[in-house]
Amino acid sequence: MIDQESNIFFTNPAQIEHKNFRLDKFLSNLPECELSRNQIQRLIKTGCVTLEENEIIDCSYKVKVGDCFSIEIPPLVEAEPKPQNIPLDIVYEDYDIIVVNKPSGMTVHPAAGAYDGTLVNALLYHCKDNLSGVGGVKRPGIVHRIDKETSGLLVVAKNDIAHQGLSEQFFNHSIERTYFAVTYSILNPLNGTITGNIARSNFDRKKMTLVQSGGKRAITHYKTVKTYGTFASLVQCNLETGRTHQIRVHLSSKGCALIGDKVYEKSHKSALKIPESAKNLINTFPRHALHATTLGFIHPVSGKQMSFSSIFPNDFQNLLDNLSNL
Repeated sequence: MIDQESNIFFTNPAQIEHKNFRLDKFLSNLPECELSRNQIQRLIKTGCVTLEENEIIDCSYKVKVGDCFSIEIPPLVEAEPKPQNIPLDIVYEDYDIIVVNKPSGMTVHPAAGAYDGTLVNALLYHCKDNLSGVGGVKRPGIVHRIDKETSGLLVVAKNDIAHQGLSEQFFNHSIERTYFAVTYSILNPLNGTITGNIARSNFDRKKMTLVQSGGKRAITHYKTVKTYGTFASLVQCNLETGRTHQIRVHLSSKGCALIGDKVYEKSHKSALKIPESAKNLINTFPRHALHATTLGFIHPVSGKQMSFSSIFPNDFQNLLDNLSNL
């Protein structure tokens, strides 16, 4: 039960079936406790869990029969990023989640060199008091990111229950994600699957690279939708995993870097015979040509299947139209 005045959660005495459970597992499995295991672990480590008035800061503490714990749930504090009145293209919103069609040029989360003007700043303003959290920061739950230059769909959790449910789906690779990319050259074969572990480059920390050992497992299924002569293609990519720069690295490894990708295009661009009529069009495209078109998942609270789609933004569609007219 929760004492509303002190905001302290009291457990019932541990039963014989709970003997020798890890403390974090025991608390997160209680049906009346709506905290995730990660949240419980944070609270334990910060001294918010007590047994007979003694703090327990060891998540692996072995529960004994009869143990009664109290959990102090700290009040929410404002997130460090500041709310900013930035327009958002909201595709869907309810009490638990919000789906946004992110424009190219917007960073998802504040970081070095981009402390404001981000999606998080915009969400803090838009959602205002509709964000909840435990342990405790009032903030939108970012469960996945897309690069600053990538446009398209992104789902954000508005509370911890939704955050946990969405995070589990991303961890289990059950989220449906479809991207479209405009690439240099033509993939061989036209359709297939690219598998290769991805890690940060030892030579350029801004780049990711395929590695023979280590890194993170990455799988991209692709299909060539249209070709433009022999120098460019429209490619559909479905992610089985979601690693940093995954599509950009995988397609680049096949000799088909994204048009406009200043990080990965150099070697491919110089080796291609690009028609003079296409050079200016390709050279002036202001970002890497990648758009997150569809997003599908199970609603983390209602259990309903959700599916969303986004049309190509103007710059992306204009690039395709101009390539078709060459």
